[in-house]
Amino acid sequence: MSLKYGLLGLLNYKNMTGYDLDKAFKASLDFFWHGQTSQIYRELTAMEKAGWLSSEIEIQTSKPNRKVYSITKKGRDEFMKWLSPSLESGEKDKSVKDALHVQSSFNMKIFFSGELKPEQTAFLLQSFREECRAALEKMNAVPDNISNYSKMINKPEAITGWRMTAFLGKSYYKFCEKWAEEMLKMLEDV
Repeated sequence: MSLKYGLLGLLNYKNMTGYDLDKAFKASLDFFWHGQTSQIYRELTAMEKAGWLSSEIEIQTSKPNRKVYSITKKGRDEFMKWLSPSLESGEKDKSVKDALHVQSSFNMKIFFSGELKPEQTAFLLQSFREECRAALEKMNAVPDNISNYSKMINKPEAITGWRMTAFLGKSYYKFCEKWAEEMLKMLEDV
């Protein structure tokens, strides 16, 4: 469900082609919300049918024509409705609680890993640690991505949210890597 709001948020900054959106999504939002290229194009089609987006074909002479998407007023209203917490109701935004809920099959496997041989559990933990390291390596490109995209949209206030999210992502992956290392040590003591 959040994929469409991520796309609306990107289009809220500037008009883009599907290719540009896919590239921007993978350079910014992908570390906390995965979107396959095919899913992105399906969402664009559905949102255009719903009236949240409009598109224009940009004729090019030396390259194939481009379909450029822009957010409509209806799409912006929907995006802002989704984005904005209700300050008057005093209710917590459901997404805050969701952020604290760590639901994954990996966590379920670790919970029941007492049924495995220690080397199997160690393999799970080592694999997780390596994924965390790979994610951290990917995060090294984020400051450059933020710099590049901030120049493209010319909206300096957006950068703060991007930096906060990047800091959370980097901190999370560092924590997870450290957790995996500590669990491997704990496993040695069993």
